[in-house]
Amino acid sequence: MQKQIFILIFFFGLLFFPQANYAQVDFNKRPDDDLGNVEDEYQELFFEALKQKGIENYDRAIEALLKCQKLDDSDAALFFELGKNYNLLKNYDAAEKALKIAINKKPDNEWYLDELYDIYAKQNELDKAIETVKQLIKYHPDYKEDLATLYVKTKKYDEALKILDQMDEDFGTSETRDRVRNLIYNTTGQKKEQIQNLEERIDEHPDDEKNYLSLIFRYSENNEKEKAFETAKKLLEINPNSQLVHLALYKFYLDEDNTEKGVESMQIVLNSNEIQPEAKLMVLSDFVKFVGENPEYESDLVEITSKISDDENIGTNIEIAQYFLTKGEKEKALVYYKKALESEPDNFGVLRNVLLLYIDVEDYELATQESSEAIDKYPSQPLFYLINGVAQNKLNLPNKAILSLEIGLDYVIDDLKMESDFYKQLSISHTLLNNTTKAKTFSDKAKQLELTN
Repeated sequence: MQKQIFILIFFFGLLFFPQANYAQVDFNKRPDDDLGNVEDEYQELFFEALKQKGIENYDRAIEALLKCQKLDDSDAALFFELGKNYNLLKNYDAAEKALKIAINKKPDNEWYLDELYDIYAKQNELDKAIETVKQLIKYHPDYKEDLATLYVKTKKYDEALKILDQMDEDFGTSETRDRVRNLIYNTTGQKKEQIQNLEERIDEHPDDEKNYLSLIFRYSENNEKEKAFETAKKLLEINPNSQLVHLALYKFYLDEDNTEKGVESMQIVLNSNEIQPEAKLMVLSDFVKFVGENPEYESDLVEITSKISDDENIGTNIEIAQYFLTKGEKEKALVYYKKALESEPDNFGVLRNVLLLYIDVEDYELATQESSEAIDKYPSQPLFYLINGVAQNKLNLPNKAILSLEIGLDYVIDDLKMESDFYKQLSISHTLLNNTTKAKTFSDKAKQLELTN
């Protein structure tokens, strides 16, 4: 009983008697010692460094970080930040040193390794870059593509191909890796290996159109046209709706004089929504040449142009215009050049051709009007003044012709032929005004230039 009373007195004593002593201690107050001050100062300096880096004051950021280092050099993040700032200042030696310390403190940090890789890549230190990327691969397989590229740069082509083969097996083929692969094959002259790789792909993935197209191209490049043709026909069998295959087929058909199928393939290409305008323009160029030799297909050529979308019209119309121009059918050529000009009003070459054709087809009213507009747009181009002068003379407006020709003549530099043409037109203008003396003077100047030229 006495023992129980003693225990109660003891606990009540703890509650009441020591209150005055406990009141002397504030448990919420930070310890006012050196360790607390150091921690506060370190954090302030570190955040100051981040702020300075954010506003691109990299030197000041480094100053703050170096002060941090004197206070506490145990933090890997401190050296990572130092490395990044040195990297941004292109002080690569200091950046490498700082990042190596960071990596030594935290060997498994991907970001530290990636920053170090960036430094080696910038300095073209390929061997060091390779060793760093090998460590990064365990974090992300995408680094394997970097490794393959580095192997190519160091001419370790077999190692690069092994990496590419492994990635193709794991993730399927990709255009990026194929570009690297083709670079290797082209550099090393391994055309057979390149073709073999594509043949194996087709065996493994017989429905993949891309592999057939690549193989067709490689066969053609290797002058194995029969194999290329057979591959194209095989693709058409497995995919009768393929449009891309006709980029190759039309040439094969034309080479074997199967013109009907050749024209059909070209029409498929030119009407396709899948094929890029650049490729279409190449086919159209071939079509134009073909029609030049086989004029009975001219109507097919003209019909095709009406079906091609607006974004392709400029090239298409120029091709057709040039076709008619070579045939001497200037009025038809003018129609297509004008269509091209509508699509691209600032195309100087097309504008020049349109204005010259106005003179050739004797449409002097339009030649006058549109050459005046061209002069406003290109005030230092003498050709437009000459065209305007010619048209004005033809319309029997010699005074206006003289005004245009005299201004344009000042812009002629080192072009005797054009200068001679200006003098001929000035001679015509003064003849129309019955000013025979001036007419003869300009005519003589023109003849003298022709003799000089």
